[in-house]
Amino acid sequence: MEPDLLDDLERKFQKELNAGTVGLILLATLAQASEPRYGYDIAKELEERAPITKLGALYPALRSLESYGLLDSRVEPSIAGPPRKYYRITKDGRKALAAWTQQWKLTSQCVNAMLKGVNHV
Repeated sequence: MEPDLLDDLERKFQKELNAGTVGLILLATLAQASEPRYGYDIAKELEERAPITKLGALYPALRSLESYGLLDSRVEPSIAGPPRKYYRITKDGRKALAAWTQQWKLTSQCVNAMLKGVNHV
């Protein structure tokens, strides 16, 4: 396989993987928060703890989770710039997090079992 095609396929795989996990990562992050958090604050944490997450997907994912009732938000003025939108996980968000976490565990166990013994070049 040509290197350019392999690189393209790797980027495509990573993009699909990110799209499937960003909601779970955001719900987990907000479930661990002691108070509501704003987007840039969440983004900084994800850069450190989950660097594979593309930050460009963060705000659309937050809006999507909110539209499904998994997050609540409020806008507050900021001394340092424009108003900030603060997010917190809802009761339904916690239920979704529990279900998605279980699904993630089952999926990762299956993938790990299938990859066991595969010789990597």
